[in-house]
Amino acid sequence: MNIMLVAVTERTREIGVRKALGAPRKAILTQFLLEAVVLTAAGGALGVLLGSAISWIVHAASQMPTYVSAWSVIVGITFSAIVGVFFGFYPAMRASRLDPVDSLRYE
Repeated sequence: MNIMLVAVTERTREIGVRKALGAPRKAILTQFLLEAVVLTAAGGALGVLLGSAISWIVHAASQMPTYVSAWSVIVGITFSAIVGVFFGFYPAMRASRLDPVDSLRYE
């Protein structure tokens, strides 16, 4: 959530320009929610890859049977995307409610 709040703060002028040109609240809300979901899903995918690599290394080093199921991969990425929606909603709502005049004045 903190990363998305920083993204909203850093892009206040961009939001102001979009709103001044007539972008509806829904478009700005969608932009920030999608950004949050993509960031967290990418983090989830990276975590799945890292976990799979560690599993492969453990199997290669110790002959211990390891298995990474497709179900666990799907659940991991889906859960991280849900976390992105949950923690990205407040910053997205905050961005969509910004006043265009105040946003353009922000520096």
